[in-house]
Amino acid sequence: MPTNLPPEYFAADKRYREAQTPAERIACLEELISTIPKHKGTDHLRADLRRQLSKLKDESQSKKKHTPHQAPYHFEKEGAGTVILLGPTNSGKSTLVAALTNAEPEISLAPFTTWNPLPGMMPVNNIQIQLVDTPALDRDFVEPALFDLVRRADLILMVIDLQADQLMQLEKCISSLASHYIFPEEMKDHTSVPGRAWFIPFMILVNKCDNETLDEDFSVLCELFEGDCPLIHVSAFNRRNFDLLETRIIECLDIIRVYAKPPGREPDLERPLVLKKGSTIADLAPKIHRDFSEKLKSARVWGSTTFDGQLVHKDCLLQDGDIVELRI
Repeated sequence: MPTNLPPEYFAADKRYREAQTPAERIACLEELISTIPKHKGTDHLRADLRRQLSKLKDESQSKKKHTPHQAPYHFEKEGAGTVILLGPTNSGKSTLVAALTNAEPEISLAPFTTWNPLPGMMPVNNIQIQLVDTPALDRDFVEPALFDLVRRADLILMVIDLQADQLMQLEKCISSLASHYIFPEEMKDHTSVPGRAWFIPFMILVNKCDNETLDEDFSVLCELFEGDCPLIHVSAFNRRNFDLLETRIIECLDIIRVYAKPPGREPDLERPLVLKKGSTIADLAPKIHRDFSEKLKSARVWGSTTFDGQLVHKDCLLQDGDIVELRI
């Protein structure tokens, strides 16, 4: 007997197959079951999916019971990249995270308000980027676990206060990281250190540049700063230059957005697939569906090609904003 499944079922099934965490898979599977019409033709399908849902929930509960309590510095990386905010006390890290994400860190004029890292998700151009607020980078108070967290970052935002001693803040923070063999990626070719070192992209975020009268102070800092890291001036207070900040974060993460177009249908422009720059059709295929890795017969690209819908090979380089149709 035919199942006559609606389009909503196939959209939900796609989200279920793309889900990364147990919680996401459970939520997507519940949504998938809710889209199935109730008649005799779907009885077996609904029963199979309910069994899968029950198994997922049992496994999730079992992991919760047997997983030891995680330290506050350990949490899952999510989104298109993890960006760690570092800096001295009262530089405005927590205010920035609150303004840019859904997180609600404690904000206070008192020093050393933040004692544990707090992640939040920042939406940018239909993708989510994980920003992490951290305790002050102070030699007398910092915990060693903070540096383990930093080593997992895709990008470091070094936040300093424009209205304090900027160069001293930078010197202390960079020195603290260097003492744990963590360096800006820009120094990779001309830094020699014994043992293992971590080179991570850095961006210096000069906060509290609340209006144009303070732009001259920022210009002076740019002239005096001798490093190679990019500097951006922002205001967490009034969201000044946030658009530029979001753009630069995407650039520093070195990622592109690609949109999947099912054959004969319109592309899903609200759910891009995120890839590293330099990715090809072959890299994209398994992200859409595992069968595409081995059974891909043809691919068409709209966007960066000579003409829309152009047939391309598996080694075709993709660009940000490309729309791709794969067939098996």
